[in-house]
Amino acid sequence: MADAKKLARLHRVRTLQLNLTRADEARACDKAASEALLASRITALADAVAPAAQLATAANLSASAHFRERLHDSAIAARARVDAAEQFVARAAEATRAAKRDQSAIEKLIARADTDAVLKAIRALEAAPATRSVRHDPC
Repeated sequence: MADAKKLARLHRVRTLQLNLTRADEARACDKAASEALLASRITALADAVAPAAQLATAANLSASAHFRERLHDSAIAARARVDAAEQFVARAAEATRAAKRDQSAIEKLIARADTDAVLKAIRALEAAPATRSVRHDPC
């Protein structure tokens, strides 16, 4: 019975670990999505800051070029953050798969223990002496 209790405790722990890694994976996916959204916004802003024909003064062109350069730098940094977030998502997904494998292994051990217990009970019944009880008097 101690093995059953130990397996049940291990199963609870592995289930908790699996739930935690699933939560980490969900957070990583959310962060990757927000980083991708931010990168697309920065790219859209960089594309929007283009020189206009009516504002072709030197000061306007210089300011526009300066902001466009800064936005492009921000876009590069945002792309790096998106790549890092995607790598974190991949690591979190692998951790979730590993936790699921661990939990499945414990479930298989529990199923094997149950099967062994049933087989042990069957063998005990087979080894028991055969007794026949007479339910009625001979007619």
